[in-house]
Amino acid sequence: MDREAMEYDLVIVGAGPSGLAAAIRAKQAAAAEGREISVCVLEKGSEVGAHILSGAVLEPRALDELLPDWQALGAPLTTKAGDDWFLFLTEKRAFRLPTPPQMHNDGNWIISLGSLCRWLGQQAEALGVEIYPGFAAAEILIEEGRVVGVATGEQGIARDGSRKPDWQPGMELRAPYTLFAEGCRGSLTKSLELQFGLRDPNAPQTYAIGIKELWEVPAGRHNPGLALHSIGWPLKSDTYGGSFLYHWGENLMSFGFVIGLDYPNPYLSPFDEMQRFKTHPAMADYFKGARRVGYGARALNEGGLQAIPRLVFPGGALIGCGAGFLNVPKIKGTHTAMKSGMLAAEAVVAALGADDRPATLEAYPRALEASWVWPELKASRNIRPAFARWGLWGGLAYSGLDTYVLRGRAPWTFKHHKDHESLTPAAEATPIAYPRPDGVLTFDRLSSVFLSNTNHEEDQPGHLKLADPSRAVAVNWERFRSPETRYCPAGVYEIVGAEEGKPALVINAQNCVHCKTCDIKDPTQNINWVTPEGGGGPVYGTM
Repeated sequence: MDREAMEYDLVIVGAGPSGLAAAIRAKQAAAAEGREISVCVLEKGSEVGAHILSGAVLEPRALDELLPDWQALGAPLTTKAGDDWFLFLTEKRAFRLPTPPQMHNDGNWIISLGSLCRWLGQQAEALGVEIYPGFAAAEILIEEGRVVGVATGEQGIARDGSRKPDWQPGMELRAPYTLFAEGCRGSLTKSLELQFGLRDPNAPQTYAIGIKELWEVPAGRHNPGLALHSIGWPLKSDTYGGSFLYHWGENLMSFGFVIGLDYPNPYLSPFDEMQRFKTHPAMADYFKGARRVGYGARALNEGGLQAIPRLVFPGGALIGCGAGFLNVPKIKGTHTAMKSGMLAAEAVVAALGADDRPATLEAYPRALEASWVWPELKASRNIRPAFARWGLWGGLAYSGLDTYVLRGRAPWTFKHHKDHESLTPAAEATPIAYPRPDGVLTFDRLSSVFLSNTNHEEDQPGHLKLADPSRAVAVNWERFRSPETRYCPAGVYEIVGAEEGKPALVINAQNCVHCKTCDIKDPTQNINWVTPEGGGGPVYGTM
């Protein structure tokens, strides 16, 4: 197939915080040297910000460095974080705990990360960056062992593989260097880790799923700047997770629930845990008179320092949450993701200006380790795996020791385990009875997905691939009672025919919100998430 090709100095895959920060910094660094470079950003969402989902409380450190005059430029940061609350919940009661020092939010802002990305996109375009939303990078171009760019997927392919009347071939975007800023569990990033051996098999990543709702609350009940977090009920002590609730903007409330994907019970449903959490006596009051206006879900990296893969390979680098720079105890990763993109961009500009361009951007990981990102992640590296080792109570005890006594300088580093290996067989697990949704405070999956504005062209190849379709019944159903029907927050996976003794898996790919949880949690890694046609998926707006 003949494809058109476009040549750039730098191609960036993903218009999230790290990708856009990289694009801006590359233009700034080149201009400072009196040079002009061409930069292209590909974004699989229908618009910049369409697939961006986060809490989000922003620590503005990286933004201050990237665009010091961001306030004058109209950045959408309007609500300063104020009251910090940290609660431990039992089934009926709530106890306020001292807020851990990492979670203090003085100087931070409660924002819509999607809105920030749209604004960053505008700043990038003002500098001459070309941004192409609605085009999914579907293929890595490798020649003589070096990444030389990416190709977008074909448009107009029918489900049966035939070409529809509006078929268009993909396009190649080539460059001496390509930065991959796909976010958590990016499909091309996963491929790069395998092809270039970037991940140490003894240092796996560990993940969580974050599910979020956006609510409008009555003006008299709105407390701008409120940042509330909780642990405990409804989760058992062997399951890591908790909630966040932020008041910001014009009477808006961001509410979310995060559950570590190393949970053991195959009957657990992260979506339903989130819904019943709202019924707690201490939480239900926040939702009185409020109206739910948004919904979404996204996996997030929780592995920290010890789970970061090798970041560079011939012709490119990993940046942002695709590499895994989230600071779990701080519950923030945008600032570290942006900084990684900025440092990678500086390495690219230096390499482009060199007489002998290096194949591998070794200057990038060196700069990262010398920056403020590395000590921040190093100090927090043992807290998340402590909860995996010892559960809630042991994790809290160790976190106190690590934070207040050792101050992040322990001479040891705990390892993570693979999330998909943590499930207990269904025969050995306790089923969980979740209450039916009332449509006012608690909801079902399909009405939630409606609020995410998710859409895919139905007549296209499915983007959720089974390596071995027989495992859906022989393993997932027979051994684990199909956990994918519960861990998916969008109702994508459904078992039919079980009552007749003929269980079969149905995949409703059009519901997919691109959270990547199935790609992570499937017990035999049988599900592979690949990019659908560009522009498909959720449109999150101000989420």
